[in-house]
Amino acid sequence: MNKEPQDRAQRSEVTRLLNAWRDGKGDALQELIPLVYQELRRLAHHHMRGERPGHTLQTTAVIHEAFLKLIDQSAVNWENRAHFFGVASQLMRRILVDHARARAAEKRGGGAPHVALDDVALVGSEQNVDLIALDEALERLAALDPQQSRIVELRFFGGLTIDEAAAVAGISPATVKREWAMAKAWLYRALTGL
Repeated sequence: MNKEPQDRAQRSEVTRLLNAWRDGKGDALQELIPLVYQELRRLAHHHMRGERPGHTLQTTAVIHEAFLKLIDQSAVNWENRAHFFGVASQLMRRILVDHARARAAEKRGGGAPHVALDDVALVGSEQNVDLIALDEALERLAALDPQQSRIVELRFFGGLTIDEAAAVAGISPATVKREWAMAKAWLYRALTGL
């Protein structure tokens, strides 16, 4: 039996269901799932084979997360089955990249308790944090990143708001926020040894 006409018919059916789904026919999605699931599994497996052994994200989880994201793409004008699977493949890659970034962030202290630098003054009075140690840490930070050190001085010691610090430093408020967050994290690690 020639499989080509059957494959062509299935590809056409997938395209028809994608268009029906886009047009708001909810039952089309229920019909579509069994037709695309195995191909989604194959794509996920392909993406996962390059991952390290013991990867915490399983193939089924990648498929389900990608499918949930695909459901949000219902307004897309699906050209055909290949377009759908191309988008699915891109989503799976992004899912794996995001997962890797999250794991890397955890390794860099993402799981450490979040303490705002504003709380250092409170911690200082309660736990005798030495302002000399804070000053030494700021000097080390200045050697690494003078702008971050300046922002800490303006915000922590000067009491300036984000907008005020941005005006004084001649940079955007968004840059102040980003640099302030990084400086607080660096100082927290420097002062606590975590």
